Parts: sequence; structure tokens; C-alpha cells
Amino acid sequence: MATAKDPLLDDAVLAAARRLAAAGCGTPAADAEALAEELVASSGRGALARFEALVTRRADREPLAYLLGRQTFRGLELSVDARVLVPRPHTEALVEAGLTLAPGARVLDLCTGSGAVALALSHERPDLQITGADLSSDALAVARANGERLGIEIDWIRSDLLRDAPGPWDAVLANVPYIAADAEPELAPEMVVHEPPQAFRGGPDGLDLVRRLIREAKTVPWLALEVGDEHARVVSALLRDSGFTEVTVRVDFTGVERVVVGVRRASES
Repeated sequence: MATAKDPLLDDAVLAAARRLAAAGCGTPAADAEALAEELVASSGRGALARFEALVTRRADREPLAYLLGRQTFRGLELSVDARVLVPRPHTEALVEAGLTLAPGARVLDLCTGSGAVALALSHERPDLQITGADLSSDALAVARANGERLGIEIDWIRSDLLRDAPGPWDAVLANVPYIAADAEPELAPEMVVHEPPQAFRGGPDGLDLVRRLIREAKTVPWLALEVGDEHARVVSALLRDSGFTEVTVRVDFTGVERVVVGVRRASES
């Protein structure tokens, strides 16, 4: 496994792709190539065995990002492992909502996980005063390490939604857990088996924590929530019922209504 052109490696990659396809992985050839590239530099003894071990883990549907130890999000390479959800492209819609904020806004990113949203937003809008919060100390350790490695200064705090993060905040962004219980069987094994369940389970209809956050956000003038595929209309109504006078919906890169933004006028917040 000394070079990318090693015939032994080529054969191993082809065999791995077939194995990953049989295991139901969505992009078997690309996954096999990525795992091989990770080990091409390891020309010492045992490299091929390490490759086969990684392929076995991927065939067991462990997320590729965990095996590589990283995931790219809006151009930032984030370290990720089983302590956090793998950042996904549809969450970029939440960052894009944050890009519209006024200069210098005090922003809280709730359920920050790996820190993806907070770090991307700070990278693209360094004028914003951003704090990342999560209930999980393990997740905060990952986020903090990502910030330090990227050289992006973020305040990180442990908080159960807004209970330990009273602010004041000009804006709150949140990717709270929103997967409904009856939708869990439809999820890919990568998420159900390997990713932290407390980071995606949202109760019977997926909105337990969304409802709670909206109740807690009575003094927040601007609130953006990532939501499930069928949640935008319901969440929009919840925001209006809670006094947000302007409610808009943003779509993700697939065209799904993914982020709901509620705004209060200053006199009503």
C-alpha cells in the first residue's frame, strides 16, 4: 500500500467498493477511495490490514467522517467523532440565515455539536459576537478543539437550551434534535447506530425541544430554527403564536424548507 498506483491497493479498493455496495453504503466507490487515500501515506507494514479494518467498520455503517476523523462544512475542515453528529450540507441553510444579521450582533448557536454553525458563521462574519452552547460536555470539547485548530475565537458554554445562557442575545440559531420517534426506522444506520441519539431524537413528533426553546425565547428578538422535512409550517405557527410577528422560511440545497426564522419588533421583545 505504498502508492496510489500500487496494483495491490487498486485490487483492494475495488474489492472494498463491492463490499460496501453490498452493505448498502450510498457511495461505495467514493468511500473506498477515501479510505485508501487516508492510508496511502502509511507505507509501512500493516497498512493494507489497517485499510481492511476501516472497510469493515464502514461496512458496519460507521460514518465515513468518523473513520476519517473529519468533515468539511462550508469550506472548514472540522474534526468529528462519535461525540457529535456529523455536520450535514442542509445545515448550511442555518448559517445562511445568520449571515443576514446586523453587524456586531450578539449571537448564540444552540446545540452547537462540533461547532460547525458557530465556526462557519464566525469565519464568514467575523464582526458577529458568537457564543456556542451545548448540553453535552463531550460535544463542547470537540467544538472547542475545532475552534482552536482553526484559529477562530468563540465563547463556548454548557447550557440546557437557554436555561444557562440567559443573554441578552440579539439572535439565537439552533439545530435542536428534531427527528420524530416514528421516523427513526427510516434513518440510515449511520445515524441510528453510530451517532449520539441525544443529538437527533426530538420526541414523538420531533418538536419537543423546538416547542420548549420557543417558550424560553420570549425575550429573543431573532430566532432561527433548523427543522425536519415536514415541520416548517407547524414551527412557523408556533413562532407566530409566541409573538414573532415576522416569520420566514428558508430552503436548503435540495429545496426542502429547512430553516424557520422568527423576528420580533424591538418594542415587542
